[in-house]
Amino acid sequence: MIARNVRRALALLATVALAGSAAASNNPAMDVQVARIDTGWQHIRYQVGDRDEQYRQLDVLAQQAAQVAARFPGRAEPLLWQGIVTSEEAARATVFKQLGLATAARNILEKAKAIDPNIADGGIKMSLGVLYYRVPGFPIGFGSTAKARALLQAAIAQDPRGLDNNFFYADFLNAEGQPAKAKTYVLRGLQAPVNTARPVWDAGRRAEARALLAKIDAKLAHT
Repeated sequence: MIARNVRRALALLATVALAGSAAASNNPAMDVQVARIDTGWQHIRYQVGDRDEQYRQLDVLAQQAAQVAARFPGRAEPLLWQGIVTSEEAARATVFKQLGLATAARNILEKAKAIDPNIADGGIKMSLGVLYYRVPGFPIGFGSTAKARALLQAAIAQDPRGLDNNFFYADFLNAEGQPAKAKTYVLRGLQAPVNTARPVWDAGRRAEARALLAKIDAKLAHT
């Protein structure tokens, strides 16, 4: 029964795979390497169709992300992307590995947050928030609705018009039984300017946002 609950909850991570912004920092060499991880994540997330192949490629990318983080100790940016890739890997792992990978992703992201919680337009807060509301709570896992809400609201406060922050907060609100409020945020996210620097992510996330909007509208039609 516990295994089924873990599988059901963590499988949802696959539909809301984490993202962050690969914005420029004061370290161009690091930015180049972080951008490669971002590009690899976008390709695997949105252009590789087979789940097993996604997991295989994510495992390789997670190792590369860890190497980048090791090259730039004390920097939050590569840790953010290591956490994102590890979270994505958790969503596609077997049930026996999912919770361990999700916990590893949380620990990596918490380390990044301790260094600098404000990079990537609130990406660390958002990514942690998604983990906290998608992973089961005690006694199975570390999930926490209260922590998720606080983190996602903090991300929204930092970047109130961003596509990612609004999408994930809307998904959280919808899951919490607040579809009308969720609709406000998903519509706001869809109004964000197109990100021409990350076209694969932008198109993929907008498709997910439109799918969430359809789900919300269907729920509202039956209330």
